[in-house]
Amino acid sequence: MGFRKFLQRILTKPVLKLADKYSSKPNKQRVHEALSKLYQHIQKKPGKKGLVINIDKFHQKIIIFSDLHKGNKKRSDDFAPAEQNYLAALDYYNREGYTLIMLGDSEELWKFNLFTVQKYNHPSFDAEKKFLHRKALIKVFGNHDIFWHDDPFAKLQLLNTYGQTIKVYEGIILRHHLQEKNINIFLTHGHQGDGQSDGNKFSAWFVAKIWAPLQSYLELNINTPATNDILKTEHNQFMCEWSSQQENLLLVTGHTHQPVFESLTHLERLYKQLLIARQQNDTTAIAKLQEEIAFRRQEYDHVSEDYLHVKPTYFNTGCCCFSDGDITGIEIENGAMRLIKWKKEGAASNRTVLEKTTIDSLF
Repeated sequence: MGFRKFLQRILTKPVLKLADKYSSKPNKQRVHEALSKLYQHIQKKPGKKGLVINIDKFHQKIIIFSDLHKGNKKRSDDFAPAEQNYLAALDYYNREGYTLIMLGDSEELWKFNLFTVQKYNHPSFDAEKKFLHRKALIKVFGNHDIFWHDDPFAKLQLLNTYGQTIKVYEGIILRHHLQEKNINIFLTHGHQGDGQSDGNKFSAWFVAKIWAPLQSYLELNINTPATNDILKTEHNQFMCEWSSQQENLLLVTGHTHQPVFESLTHLERLYKQLLIARQQNDTTAIAKLQEEIAFRRQEYDHVSEDYLHVKPTYFNTGCCCFSDGDITGIEIENGAMRLIKWKKEGAASNRTVLEKTTIDSLF
């Protein structure tokens, strides 16, 4: 019996027991309190934890990507299949003058050390540098790359990675003026309130330096919102509820790897479109939607009971590490918001708009 197998045999039960105690099971009160605390802090003291940017004057064109989980280009690297689409997307957005906001978990530093990630991801880092040279790159940390927040050598490694020191934030507020009021678009990774990743400094260090490497070495898949549909649903629900309780606010996160637009998952939006098609007796649309729903249900089968009545205040970028290589993100341009997908078709990567709306229409 190999040494790893031996450790798996004797440590799996205690590790799972510990995981249950310190798991990332979402707790509504904790999630809501953490989001409120961060949001209020950025508004009162912009600069340290996050920026406040008036998008009516600056950064008119913005692309938000999250959850790349860059790794070592081997079997366990979730980003490897999506790299071509990501590079094609960055080439397009840089040419078009977009600001790139990286909304956390860009680097997978639970499974891999930073030197490995740096070694095998020169193309994507070089593509991101082009935005930095235009002063059009904003980086936010998540739970899997919390290194950028809590490690004393983070500034030096950012310098090694990007050629210049940059600040990594916990959140961003994009401010849009509508008639006599300001609309705030609050961007953060979405792990806030996660008992495993958003505790005190010791717990964050313990998870990043000991807990995650132990899980990786033992090859244990401990459930997180990104891998467990139940946790994913609950976490999205808590985010949606919090955003709906705020005044003049839209919330954009990542973390769960599931695209959400106007508080609805893609599957829920398909069901809503199917109801409309049936009311209009549009047989062609009904058949097409039923086919699409059957396909999407293979990926994700949960539909909220009140999905027809939710307030459209929550958005999720999805991720840049889908197993088929697709990536999703959210564009903001001159008051419009779009959920987009980049997909490889033949030798080329093509952009598709999945959903779109205007900020004004949401209010």
